[in-house]
Amino acid sequence: VQLQASGGGLVQTGGSLRLSCVASGRILRIHDMGWHRQAPGNQRELVASISSDGIIRYADSVLGRFTIARDDAKKTSYLQMNGLKPEDKAVYYCNADIRTNWGSHRRNFWGQGTQVTVSS
Repeated sequence: VQLQASGGGLVQTGGSLRLSCVASGRILRIHDMGWHRQAPGNQRELVASISSDGIIRYADSVLGRFTIARDDAKKTSYLQMNGLKPEDKAVYYCNADIRTNWGSHRRNFWGQGTQVTVSS
């Protein structure tokens, strides 16, 4: 199983970006999907997550500005980021809890990260 994140880039304060994360490989079912970020010198933190039932959580710092969504048919999660601020600058990582076959437990997989830079 691989997760491929894309969509990062350089934007000005107040701008928008849309991140995508595509899962591929032997996948029976995708459970929770999420986005995390890590800025230099900081720990990785949860930005948003969405369960297979559509339950969504956001970090307080992005509430009202970011929107997470998923398309199970495409095995893809999205993070729409609006109103970007310089403090949103970080490497953004996607992850997903995936069950690969019958009889196996679900495992957590991570994408490679995509850089988001916000200029002031």
